[in-house]
Amino acid sequence: MKFLPLIWSNLKRKKARTLLTLLSILVAFILFGFLSAIKQALIGGVEVAGANRLVVRHKVSIIQLLPESYKARMEKIPGVALATHQTWFGGIYQDPKNFFMQTPVVPEEFLDMHPEFVLAPEQKKAWLQTRTGAIVGRKSADRFHWKIGDKIPIQSSIWGKSDRSQRWEFDLVGIYDGIDKGKDTTPLFFRYDYFDEARGYRKGDVGWYTIRVKDPAQAVEVAKLVDQEFENSPAETKTETEGAFVQAWARQIGDIAFITASILGAVFFTILLVTANTMAQAVRERTGELGVLKAIGFTSAQVLMLVLAESCLLAMLGGGLGLAVAWLLTSRGDPTGGMLPKFFFPMGDLLLGAAMSVALGLVTGIFPALQAMRLRVADALRRM
Repeated sequence: MKFLPLIWSNLKRKKARTLLTLLSILVAFILFGFLSAIKQALIGGVEVAGANRLVVRHKVSIIQLLPESYKARMEKIPGVALATHQTWFGGIYQDPKNFFMQTPVVPEEFLDMHPEFVLAPEQKKAWLQTRTGAIVGRKSADRFHWKIGDKIPIQSSIWGKSDRSQRWEFDLVGIYDGIDKGKDTTPLFFRYDYFDEARGYRKGDVGWYTIRVKDPAQAVEVAKLVDQEFENSPAETKTETEGAFVQAWARQIGDIAFITASILGAVFFTILLVTANTMAQAVRERTGELGVLKAIGFTSAQVLMLVLAESCLLAMLGGGLGLAVAWLLTSRGDPTGGMLPKFFFPMGDLLLGAAMSVALGLVTGIFPALQAMRLRVADALRRM
């Protein structure tokens, strides 16, 4: 710590250059934070997916429907503890930009299958007693300023009613929370019996099934048995783990992990060059001063550590500020208004960013530091 004033004065020697380098590092780490939040929003569901749950969809595509009658057959398959279904509703609230997920479900089965949704007992009771009742996640309730007792009009782009109207109205009877921060609390769930009775076509069909297996270690075998059960039927199935299902859904956009890694790799390689160039110039400019330090008693190891400390301080200041700004901006939640419901900067990535800032300082400072360490006093003083 006693050398900190000396290190800081070296950074202030060329204020414009130091400031520009600092800003470059700051922007790189802000980008790192945002891309980490985007990746979390798109593929984070894999991490919170139930290890004992499988998803059964149509073999051709998820937009193809399955018969509701499959449920009873699935529950007779060895290893299956429970089966329930959902159907994509595709509705909007008031304006097309107000897009969020809505699906009809069987309330008791759905809540039993998904314990990560926390709903008050009295609200659950109200849902079971209200045919047109619906529950919504805390994030959507806050976004649209909904409260229990409101009537929620949803315009479906897919499902028309038997009277040919596309407008559906639900009574909000509950607002659920997620058991942890990683759980999406934007969807609205309403009763399948009301939906199936009121829709104008494809009655008795559902979108996909979620099944709970008795033993997660037997999930692969159970998945094969489910698909074998419906082989050569008009609606063959594809069964996969919930994590694989979420991953496949995200891959419709692209390989998110590869895309983010490629962008960050290019950005940090550029910052590496910029910071290394800054440190190399800083050492060259004060060759004589380094010679004086050695002449008055500084060891080669101390000179090495001084240059490395200067490089690390620069990288950690820029990286720390960038991570802090990214944390503050991403903590405001989904910037798209519903397309990225699990948008936040994961703690693991934040710690990774901190380690990267230290690594950036070490890598960019090591060669100039070694050059300074090997510098001869006579040669240094001759260049003054």
